[in-house]
Amino acid sequence: MSNNKLEGKVAIITGGASGIGKATACVFADHGARMVVIADIQDELGEQVAAIIGSQKCRYIHCDVTDEEQVKAMVEWTVQNYGQLDIMFSNAGIIRSKNRNSNSVSDQNVLDLDLAAFDHLFAVNVRGMAACVKHAGRAMVERRVRGSIVCTASVAASCGGDTDTDYFMSKHAVVGLVRSASHQLGAHGIRVNSVSPFVVAMTSLTHHLTGTEAEEARKVYDPETKLKGVVVKAKHVADAVLFLASQDSEAVTGHDMVVDGGFLLK
Repeated sequence: MSNNKLEGKVAIITGGASGIGKATACVFADHGARMVVIADIQDELGEQVAAIIGSQKCRYIHCDVTDEEQVKAMVEWTVQNYGQLDIMFSNAGIIRSKNRNSNSVSDQNVLDLDLAAFDHLFAVNVRGMAACVKHAGRAMVERRVRGSIVCTASVAASCGGDTDTDYFMSKHAVVGLVRSASHQLGAHGIRVNSVSPFVVAMTSLTHHLTGTEAEEARKVYDPETKLKGVVVKAKHVADAVLFLASQDSEAVTGHDMVVDGGFLLK
């Protein structure tokens, strides 16, 4: 197997300071990417990841994806400094908004939605994702780059939930974005796909849970996987993103690749 699937490529990874984003940055660098730009709001962690990979292969830039001007500036900075943009991995996302009313016991049950928290979560998970696709797509079209855009969705995009209604809704929206963008950008040779991880892989999103909550989540979800002996990890998701970003998948677009150990199997 070639270790240079991304040789000479320039990539942006949002939410690249930890979890799936960090794992993917390392995989991209290992596979020959000329430059991996990781964008996040976790500055200290982002700088640490860039230092680990090395400044010749990786740079960190602060970017809050809820601010379209910051997303636009991030893409422009990348193109100005490295001459191109070949891959956008739009990965930044949250499970629960910090803006949720602390007195709420609904866990975003549809009958008791905290709409302020709903709006904030959608600003990150949907609006931010759309801004990344928009500005990466524009840069690729302008420079006639046959690029690849990958968005992080979730197994939540294929089912419903007893709680976290806003999160489930947001991930359904990501898949809708991917399907529409793949139709529209295909005319320019740009592929748009999504990866849908199982919740166990989403360590960077669940860091806000207490130890007890995290353990309970694993007790609930672990027995639901169908692939014996396999626990989904960030590296598994990163390898899927590598496939979607590379020429190995040159005929694949509009696809949602599920990485869930069989969780969704009936």
